Amino acid sequence: MEGLIMATSLSEKQEEIYEEFYDLVNMQPKEIEDWLETDESKSVGQTKEGDDESVGRQSARKIIEIKRTNKSDLSDEQVDHMQKVCGYIKRHVAQEPDGDVSGTDWSYSLKNWGHDPSK
Repeated sequence: MEGLIMATSLSEKQEEIYEEFYDLVNMQPKEIEDWLETDESKSVGQTKEGDDESVGRQSARKIIEIKRTNKSDLSDEQVDHMQKVCGYIKRHVAQEPDGDVSGTDWSYSLKNWGHDPSK
């Protein structure tokens, strides 16, 4: 029976989300922190009324926290955010513009969500 006990408390669905998140979010916390300091990061994204920074930059801060949290300590809210991040990255990657994408708002936005398309 011991062999069946999972090391974490994630459900099968949460485990799938976790694995997809770590496949898609290819930037490390320090890389994301450094990126958030750039003018390029601050130049893209939608900002909700009353907020100081874009939805993507707010998401990046949650991603950093998630990546610094032990898998077994993830909250349901964090797993829900991981799923949101995966959906955003997949939708955005599917809209890749033609040509060299480095230096584009498209790539800047993805980096705000923890995905560096140049990797």
